[in-house]
Amino acid sequence: MGSGYYAASTALIARTQALDTIANNLANASTVGFRAEHNVFKSVLADAGNASATALNQAVNDYSVLGGTNLDLGQGAMQKTGNDLDVGIQGSGFFAIQTANGPMYTRDGAFQVSSTGQLVTSTGDAVMGDKGILSIPPGPVSISADGTISSNGAVAGKLKLVQFPTGTPLTSAGSHYYSAPAKSEIPSTDSTVQQGVLESSNVNPISSMVELITAQRSADMMQRALSVYNSEMDKTATKELPKVG
Repeated sequence: MGSGYYAASTALIARTQALDTIANNLANASTVGFRAEHNVFKSVLADAGNASATALNQAVNDYSVLGGTNLDLGQGAMQKTGNDLDVGIQGSGFFAIQTANGPMYTRDGAFQVSSTGQLVTSTGDAVMGDKGILSIPPGPVSISADGTISSNGAVAGKLKLVQFPTGTPLTSAGSHYYSAPAKSEIPSTDSTVQQGVLESSNVNPISSMVELITAQRSADMMQRALSVYNSEMDKTATKELPKVG
């Protein structure tokens, strides 16, 4: 009974954590530049400290738990806005942003010009160019596919587009930002930008709803299983405890 109870407990915890991830995806289905997260499970051995465990015992006590999440780097749909400072990325790249908490990365290209003439995000953080923080002179702005920004025919700078080697852990930092290990960024080689558009979230609402329903049903089943185990334990205790002593 102990193995079954442990399996149901770990399964319930894993599905509850998965529900949080799926719900966050759905909540951000309309967030500009949002990257969906997908649950990754790993196997753990309940009696890993027992070197003499038999193959059967290992099989019985091998459970799946949530090992973390992976960021979905798939392309989101481009939505035309007509705003010259809105920029969408085609490819796997990210915009580099300088924040009070250090370098951050985003796919949200809803930029604006600050009162000091700097190109900033919607939260006021500086957008980085390949030679530092970008400053935009007054006048009509033109942004080419490689990220070069011109104003009144004069080149103001070039957007810094970066990507990360496969397997680099990107962590959501809120405000449409992602953080990465220091010095893990490399120049993006497969990305271009498009002016006057914004990339929508790459969350698929339909498949996410299916995931949510499946995870919820699984969690409900594990709750019922735990209730059954608790009832059986109570019955066993009622029968056996009077025999003690």
